[in-house]
Amino acid sequence: MASTTYLPRPAPRAPGPAARPTFRSFYEQLRGGDVIAYPITLLCATAILAIVGLLIVELWIHSQPTVQKFGWHFLTTTTWDPNGGQFGALPFIYGTCVTSFVALLIAVPLGVAASIFLAEMAPPKLSNVLTFLIELLAAVPSVIYGLIGIFVLVPLIRGYLAPALKGAFGFLPIFQGDFFGVSFLSAGLVLSVMVVPFIISVSREVLLAVPVEQREAALALGATKWETTWQVVIPYASTGIIGSIFLALARALGETMAVTMVIGNTPKIAASLFSPGYSIAAVIANEFAEASGQLYTSSLIFLGLVLFGLTIVINAVARLFILATSRKRSVSP
Repeated sequence: MASTTYLPRPAPRAPGPAARPTFRSFYEQLRGGDVIAYPITLLCATAILAIVGLLIVELWIHSQPTVQKFGWHFLTTTTWDPNGGQFGALPFIYGTCVTSFVALLIAVPLGVAASIFLAEMAPPKLSNVLTFLIELLAAVPSVIYGLIGIFVLVPLIRGYLAPALKGAFGFLPIFQGDFFGVSFLSAGLVLSVMVVPFIISVSREVLLAVPVEQREAALALGATKWETTWQVVIPYASTGIIGSIFLALARALGETMAVTMVIGNTPKIAASLFSPGYSIAAVIANEFAEASGQLYTSSLIFLGLVLFGLTIVINAVARLFILATSRKRSVSP
């Protein structure tokens, strides 16, 4: 019987010193982006926060004369008298909110319905052409919308819309009084035309992002095209649609030129939409260059801070609403 010879196993080598990074390895990491990607992106994100914080600090510092004299009563006072040194922001806050509400009241149904047609009903070629034309509307300068509002929209409202609203709903306070052209209603209608492209464009992309499997599953169960759209696609994309609405609201709150040209620029609070009014952005654009005196200038700056804060609050509410909607949809059976 042959004997078997076993060779001894080699002893394990002691761990040597770790390899030192060479210039070549560092260059490869630098070329791949691993070394500089994190600090650069972190710097950009920090810069955004720094810019927002700097804006708030600067507005707050330059509005101190108004804050020290009027305090927070500035937000609830209705008197705006530069000659008498009395300043109140409530008429401008009211005008900004009313015109934005009227704009959304018109633009949301129109924009959501149009986005549903473009994403679900229209042939692809027609959808692409109409989407391109709608996106062009968002690129039109606001002063052009203001001119169209003055020379086209206001005469139509005076001749047709205002008499019809007064005849049908004249018993309501919001449709009472004489209509002279420039008004809350005119500004709201111009704003609705300006913000509807944002709702259509974003909502269409959100609807197209719904997985095809969702549609096919509903159709396989016997649902019609409209039932699939209404009961499956829209609930699935509801969060994005709500986001597009709040994006349009942010645009409406900060719009300046078009609103300035058709709202009437009268600092008063009126229940009727036929009455002229004023907005925060409009009063800053109209009076800041001619403001004389520290108190007058600081009051306008404080109005800018109020508009900035109003935008932040509305966007925060939008985020919370979207988050709540997402959680509710995720836990639903």
